[in-house]
Amino acid sequence: MKIIAMIPARYAATRFPAKLMQQLGNKTVIRHTYDNTKATGLFDDVVVVTDSDIIYNEIVSNGGKAIMSSKEHESGSDRIAEAAAQLEVDIIVNVQGDEPFVKKEPLKKLLNVFYGNDGRNIQVASLMQELKDEKLIEDANYVKVAVDKNFNSLFFSRSVIPYPRDKNVKSIYYEHIGVYAFRKQALLNFTNWAITPLEAAEKIECLRYLENGIPLKMVVTNYMGIEIDTPEDLQKATALLK
Repeated sequence: MKIIAMIPARYAATRFPAKLMQQLGNKTVIRHTYDNTKATGLFDDVVVVTDSDIIYNEIVSNGGKAIMSSKEHESGSDRIAEAAAQLEVDIIVNVQGDEPFVKKEPLKKLLNVFYGNDGRNIQVASLMQELKDEKLIEDANYVKVAVDKNFNSLFFSRSVIPYPRDKNVKSIYYEHIGVYAFRKQALLNFTNWAITPLEAAEKIECLRYLENGIPLKMVVTNYMGIEIDTPEDLQKATALLK
């Protein structure tokens, strides 16, 4: 199978504008993401897909690959689908631009679900990690996912799911990590579907799959570091890098 990593990189992020161009140690956030994705050695190619000349030049001038996309995209998946439509590829891994601490093992586990008899029917897979900090569980910036016993996604929400009505029942909380793997056709199908009501309400793009009857195969991973969504996250990431 031909496998490509694509990194959607939007300059004008709502909560933290220009976050991908913020300095994190000796490199920008987007360069950490690109370099660490490439360093895994898992991909036939790694490409940043961006609406920004600034981000495009940041990647290309440092020896990386980037593609310019239209600005009119509602989600990262929509953005990379525009570029993926022109490529010969079987599996596309969407690594969010604000994931500077990308590691090999979680991505390898994610790709492994597509192999063998069990993998033939999987269209989309994604990563999650256990959340234990009460503040983070209640934080709407942390997207939670509930899964069935086979680790297929049941729902994604910024709210606390499952809600602990019975305090005597121990619940496990998972944070959805914004790293996806798609079969090419599943990604192209996604972009042809209209934005769905739950997706619009929660502002969580993968709900579009669930609302169209496509579960995501969820893969549990160990701590993946910090997603850069806010200036506070950047401060935490800087401390973690040190």
